Amino acid sequence: MKVVAAYLLAVLGGHASPSADDLKSILESVGAEAEEERIDLLLTQVKGKDITELIATGSEKFASVPCGGGVAAVAAGSGGGAAAAEPAAAEAKKEEKVEEKEESDDDMCFSLFD
Repeated sequence: MKVVAAYLLAVLGGHASPSADDLKSILESVGAEAEEERIDLLLTQVKGKDITELIATGSEKFASVPCGGGVAAVAAGSGGGAAAAEPAAAEAKKEEKVEEKEESDDDMCFSLFD
């Protein structure tokens, strides 16, 4: 992931096709280890490709990945989805109220800022 981040930083910095040395210098500037194998693998996979097209294609693929939770069910539902969202919002408010009581320092007999 750090190699991909270094590649994207180099592209944002104005290098249309960064070299391995560019990526190494970025990684070394933040104290990260530059792994030759991963750098070479990334550069061979993105060679001759436009980064904006790669990101767009990846976003399309990622959109089809199920991410769990009730959000997808609410978004996928039509008219009944809004009614299903209301109880979930009420439960979230109840949970927030419970957490506020737990965070109180009244029970500890001292304040953290005294």
